[in-house]
Amino acid sequence: MNLILLNGKRMTNKVKAHRYLKRKLKFPDYYGENLDALWDELSTIAEPTDIKFINKDILIENLGTYGEEIIRTFVDAAEENKNIGFEVI
Repeated sequence: MNLILLNGKRMTNKVKAHRYLKRKLKFPDYYGENLDALWDELSTIAEPTDIKFINKDILIENLGTYGEEIIRTFVDAAEENKNIGFEVI
């Protein structure tokens, strides 16, 4: 099982957030760096992957509603794709 730790402190704006997610989650070069692209990539994860998210409060402080939408995308993808475990710690 893959374990990925995501840190909300690293996501200070939309561009940095998506670049960070792309690197940490090893998304392909063509990753579109938006919420739809994030959903698309998460929904196709084929190996068991446990994603832990820390510093959610700082993400929300930096990105507001968009930060909440990032978290919601992970939650929804984990419900849809049984290969993903997602937890905010």
